[in-house]
Amino acid sequence: MPKLGRIMGLMSIRHDLLETTTFAFLDLETTGGSAERDRITEIGIRFWRNGQQLGEWQQLLDPQMRISPFIQNLTGITNEMVAGKPVFAEVADELREKLADVVFVAHNARFDYGFIKSEYRRLGQPFAAPVLCTVKLSRHLYPEFKRHNMDALIDRHGLAQVQRHRAMGDVAAMAEFFLHALADKGQDRFCTALGELLKRPSVPSHLPADVLNDLPRSPGVYCFYGENDVLLYVGKSTNIQQRVASHFSGDHNSSRGIRMSESMRRVEWTETAGELGALLLELKQIKALKPLFNRRSRAAKTLVSIELVANDDDYLRAQLVRAIEPHRLGDYFGLFRSIRDAENALMGIAQKNELCNQLLGLEPAHGGACFQRGLGRCKGACVGDEDVVRYNLRAQIGFHGLRLQTWPWRGPVGVVERDPVTGRTDILVIYNWMHITTVSDEAQLQDLALGGLQVTFDFDSYRLVVKTLLGRDKRGPEIVELPALQEPEVLMP
Repeated sequence: MPKLGRIMGLMSIRHDLLETTTFAFLDLETTGGSAERDRITEIGIRFWRNGQQLGEWQQLLDPQMRISPFIQNLTGITNEMVAGKPVFAEVADELREKLADVVFVAHNARFDYGFIKSEYRRLGQPFAAPVLCTVKLSRHLYPEFKRHNMDALIDRHGLAQVQRHRAMGDVAAMAEFFLHALADKGQDRFCTALGELLKRPSVPSHLPADVLNDLPRSPGVYCFYGENDVLLYVGKSTNIQQRVASHFSGDHNSSRGIRMSESMRRVEWTETAGELGALLLELKQIKALKPLFNRRSRAAKTLVSIELVANDDDYLRAQLVRAIEPHRLGDYFGLFRSIRDAENALMGIAQKNELCNQLLGLEPAHGGACFQRGLGRCKGACVGDEDVVRYNLRAQIGFHGLRLQTWPWRGPVGVVERDPVTGRTDILVIYNWMHITTVSDEAQLQDLALGGLQVTFDFDSYRLVVKTLLGRDKRGPEIVELPALQEPEVLMP
């Protein structure tokens, strides 16, 4: 009798959870790691309840896309094997019926469960089931071991060798581990673990099960770290615990989400008193630390703006500038991450307002009319045919929407944020739209010296602070004007 059969035959199960629950051990083979982009090629399921195997179901599927050579070599499933097989839509109703009223069991269940939900979502149908991850079950019952992948479980527990990376082979290994652990740890401990895992919020398999208990419900920034303390992701929230839990409970429809979940080893956080402090800290950490999975808000290598200056004939001429003086921001138009972005903005203004391409620096000055003049798209400032005052007024109107905000206070201000739950107070010192530092009370403000500080004028922070301080929300932040202080040293990216 095979080892699995011996375990099932010898076992007498009386615990209510095992007696009344059907466990569906499920494994998928797919065309890749992204539930959003890739598709299922094979489904294998074994049903078990109260010591009895209740049957199996296996199906190759036509993924409606090519299977790469790498995946063919890994799984042994070729394009020829799935040609003519049903597509998922053809088996969706049968599969839903089979998975009704069962516990969905998989090894690294977030992957398989995410693919199943994604397939049903393509059909416009919801899918939900209680989920048990055997990686987490192994970590719970055998915490002394570091590795809990399927190959490690097979070697560690002497499980039967199976055809790995085929659905029914992996299902057989998973089911045998389940029953081995039941016999090894005893019914009481095993069922206690099952009960805790089934009622517990989803947590990536390499994190402690109680990680959410330690997280605060206050505003702040959280960081996900992987192996060797590699920073994976930085995020912010007005409720750190709630936001991190939402990361864990996601279906991971992308390979990016799956990779981040599988790589995660620990979570750290920094509390703030309010949302602005959290947003500014998030931006600072993303730009300085460059987490692997943050796609936005990376620091620009340089910032480019536009300045209007009068030429020898008093016509306003546009020039690109890199060294922005924060105390005269109202003299600049737009902040761009590259020269190309700035030139694209200039071309749009020129076309919309019929301004001269030579005066906007889009065409070299050559002593004659610009190219657009010949097309009737310039009113002739390039050759003196348009009145200077009229042209300059039209130019100022055309650029008005890009004008940077002049700092409206006489000196620095303190933006006061208070968390009503924790009682924490932060005073964010801001000057010329730059976050200089944060203090916790007014006494620290009295001792504040800006002269020895270095700050960087940052595009994203500028937009964020302008929106917050000049927004239309009548409940805007409390702002305290500070006495004039020696200005900090401003660095440009």
